[in-house]
Amino acid sequence: MFFFFSKILEFFIYPLTWILACLIAGLIIKKQPLKKRLLIASAILLLIFTNDFLLNQFASRWDIHTSDLKRSDNYSCAIVLGGFSSEGKDGKFLFNVSADRFIQGLKLFSTGKVSHILISGGNGTLISDGMPESDWVKTQLKLFNVPDSCILIENRSRNTIENAAFTKPILQKAGLKAPYLLVTSGFHMRRSLGIFKKEQINVIPYPCNYMAGMGNTSPADFVPDGGALVLWDVYIKEVVGMLVNKLR
Repeated sequence: MFFFFSKILEFFIYPLTWILACLIAGLIIKKQPLKKRLLIASAILLLIFTNDFLLNQFASRWDIHTSDLKRSDNYSCAIVLGGFSSEGKDGKFLFNVSADRFIQGLKLFSTGKVSHILISGGNGTLISDGMPESDWVKTQLKLFNVPDSCILIENRSRNTIENAAFTKPILQKAGLKAPYLLVTSGFHMRRSLGIFKKEQINVIPYPCNYMAGMGNTSPADFVPDGGALVLWDVYIKEVVGMLVNKLR
C-alpha cells in the first residue's frame, strides 16, 4: 500500500504540476486580483525551476561526494542499487542515464576492491509484469566474465526501503563481512544511507552518476533551461522521500 501511494504522490510533488496548476487556475478564475497572483506565481515558479544556477547550488550541497578509500582496503561486497536500466516496449532492457552505477560496481570488482557484487532491484513500475532488473543485470555482468559465485541478486525490491530490507538477509546468508560499499547516484546517496542505517547495515558510501552541481558557474546557468526542470523532479523526490522515511 505504501508503494502504491508513493507512486501517486510523485505526481503532486513535481514542479511542473505546481506550475500548470497555477497557470490553469489563473486562466479559469475570474476574480482579477487572484487571477493575476496565480499567473505571476506560475511565471515565477517556471523561472526558478528552469534556473541551472539555483539547481547547481542545491545539488552541490545535497549530493554526497566520493569517499576516499585507502588503496590497501578491500571489501567483501559492493551493493549496487538498481534503477540504472529500463525496459523497452519490446521487453528488452537498456542502460539509462544512471548506468554509471553499473560501471562503478563493475570497476570495484575488476580492480579487486570488492570480492562480490550484489545487485538490488526488482521492478519498480506500478503494474509489474516484466523481468526483474537485477536478473537482467546479472546477464550483463557475466558478459564481463564476472563469475556466478561472485554475483548476488536481490530481485524483489521496488524502492530503496525494500532494497535495504531484502538485501540484509542475502548478505547474512552469504556470510559476507561488513562494512560494504554502497553504490548509487550522488543525489540518491543521502536518502539511501539513512535507510540502510535504519536496517542496521554497515555501509560506506560510494556515490557516482552526478547530474548537477559539479561544474563552475557560467552566464549560461542563468538562461532558462528545461533540463533543470527535469532534474528538480529528481531532487524534490529525494527530499520528500527522506522526510517520509524520517516520519516512518
